Amino acid sequence: MLKRFFLSLFFTTRFYTLMGSMAIFFVVSFFFPSLYMVAQLVTAALLFLLLLDLFFLYVAGKQPLLISRNMAGRFSNGEENDIHLKLKNNYRFPVTVIVLEELPVQFQVRDFRKKVQMKPGEEQDISYTLRPVERGEYNFGKTNAFVRSLLGLAQRHVVGAEETIIKVYPSFAALHNYEFFSFNNRLAELGVHKKRVIGHSMEFDHIKEYTRGDDVRTLNWKATARRGTFMVNNYVEEKSQQVYCVIDKGRAMKMPFNGLSLLDYAINASLVFSNIALQKGDKTGLVTLAAQQVDVLPASGKKTQMNLLLERLYAQETRWEESDYERLSVSLRSLFSQRSLLILFTNFESMTGLQRQLPYLRKLAKYHLLLVVFFENTELKKFTKDNVHTVEDIYRQVIAQKFAYEKKLMVRELTRYGILSLLTTPEQLTLNVVNKYLELKSRSLI
Repeated sequence: MLKRFFLSLFFTTRFYTLMGSMAIFFVVSFFFPSLYMVAQLVTAALLFLLLLDLFFLYVAGKQPLLISRNMAGRFSNGEENDIHLKLKNNYRFPVTVIVLEELPVQFQVRDFRKKVQMKPGEEQDISYTLRPVERGEYNFGKTNAFVRSLLGLAQRHVVGAEETIIKVYPSFAALHNYEFFSFNNRLAELGVHKKRVIGHSMEFDHIKEYTRGDDVRTLNWKATARRGTFMVNNYVEEKSQQVYCVIDKGRAMKMPFNGLSLLDYAINASLVFSNIALQKGDKTGLVTLAAQQVDVLPASGKKTQMNLLLERLYAQETRWEESDYERLSVSLRSLFSQRSLLILFTNFESMTGLQRQLPYLRKLAKYHLLLVVFFENTELKKFTKDNVHTVEDIYRQVIAQKFAYEKKLMVRELTRYGILSLLTTPEQLTLNVVNKYLELKSRSLI
């Protein structure tokens, strides 16, 4: 009991300042003996106030402060996640509470400090947000609170919430946003646009009367003869198509943008895209490529597929080796007998890097509909538009423009061999992939 008392007792800066002042007072009283008695009386008064402060903190309140930490059971990577600390003052007098939160080491925050004033019996809520940029386990330590009375000479250490381990998953917060807007037919507000393309897919739905704007190639002459008015066949998008997100985990995907690696952007986009593809009636799967290892999650249209995707994407990490695209083409050729849409998330920083992998991409495109998604270097793009004044800056800008031009050449090279491509910034990756998928659906390419 006594040990617990001393472990929880801390003196404040005010107490040490007063004690230092008293020491100086005693030094002065050595030269002026008449002040010695005054110094003793002031010291006695200070000790009395300290004992009174300790009585208020420890005797008058056996359960002084209740602290609880409320947050989601899992965090969304790259998004702001809310944490709430609830405090309740059980003292019968006002107190000052200083809260020190032990945040996970991944955030590298060592100065979290909140100071609140609380009335007797009052409850307060301290809210803050955290934005993780890595997937994995995050260990929250204890919530420490230091309680002071009005005297403010001592403070009592109170431990609130205990240690908690939170798992950070791919950005399921964005997934929920897309689900909500899709449910309310408001995807256009997020930047997703459905394109109207003249033509139809191969799945027949029903026959209806001709209205202005219908494709005349869909006229049903037999039904027109029976009804005496123009009738057209109505088609709907084909469903149950296999769609795979192929994620390259090689060193090219380790490049960071705004705190997140390209792999994390690809994972977040794959999660949102897979959910939309499932809502459109297609089957979604996942392929990950690292060095010579190819892991496949078979495509499925079941409701449990999203949970399987989330758990599979949660554990993905980049590797320093270069990915083996030859192994990828051979593996997918043997595993996938049905023509599928393959969305390959990768990155090429030079035309040479693309040329090395182009033969294997052509093999994949021969049997499947291949969409290669790679990234613009936004920092280089900004540099190409800056105003330069020195010869050195001109050289650097020319080099940056060369790299930016090479990205466009890569798109042209892929198009030359009938491979679809999407060059996008990391921030717009999810929107552009979803729009591209809807475009491919409307063009009946899948």
